[in-house]
Amino acid sequence: MNKLFAVIIIIIIASVSALPQESSFYDAPLGGGIGYTPGWIIPGVDGINTQLKAFGVPGIPKSGFFTSGGAGFLYLGILKNFRIGGFGFGGSRSSSADYFTDVLPDNTVETGAGQREAIYSLSGGGLSFEYTLPFVKDIAVSVGALIGRGSLSIELYKNYGNIDWKSFWQNAQSYYPDALSSSLKNTYWIFSPTLNVEIPAYHMLCFRVGAGYHFAFGNKWTYDNNQDILNAPSNINGNSFFIQTGIFVGLFSF
Repeated sequence: MNKLFAVIIIIIIASVSALPQESSFYDAPLGGGIGYTPGWIIPGVDGINTQLKAFGVPGIPKSGFFTSGGAGFLYLGILKNFRIGGFGFGGSRSSSADYFTDVLPDNTVETGAGQREAIYSLSGGGLSFEYTLPFVKDIAVSVGALIGRGSLSIELYKNYGNIDWKSFWQNAQSYYPDALSSSLKNTYWIFSPTLNVEIPAYHMLCFRVGAGYHFAFGNKWTYDNNQDILNAPSNINGNSFFIQTGIFVGLFSF
């Protein structure tokens, strides 16, 4: 996914560099840009929080978490006000507890000191398609969509503090180990309607603020060394609302 985004951005940079300085030959804007796009993503976490609380940690906050990424775009001279580009993003939020409660196979309850941690991560990348509204002047207001691949991962850790080398390997060889390190991964296709506003700050610099919603399709769950997970709940997925900001450099036509 990261390689795909890098290739897209390289193509955009090369294309922008090759653009002519005069646009009178085209009945459309010319230009493009590339930039850093920090944001805030708000996934639906009710389903996974039920599982995490049973695991022994607080849930992931419903308020969301920070993401970091990059994006680029290029106006196509043959299609008026239309631009194509690439995007990539990623972020995570963790939840941990230093006190645990276990329900054992015989239904007795065991409590003790130790650490439980869950790390919830979202990432994605692909292509962007946008139409810049021609009746808005001096700034760019664009409606469009993102199409690409996304990933939701959940890492689970359970340990009982510092141990020596021998105890570690004894625990690793145990049929019922005292520690846990495992990960689940959900991969899917992304389709995201978007609305972005870009405000020029200087000749080759502009700022972005925008929002959109990731719709996830074709969910596939795996765990650890790419083993399939069957019958995963449908309410644990990559659907999420996001807010995006950005700072771009390039040649802008608004």
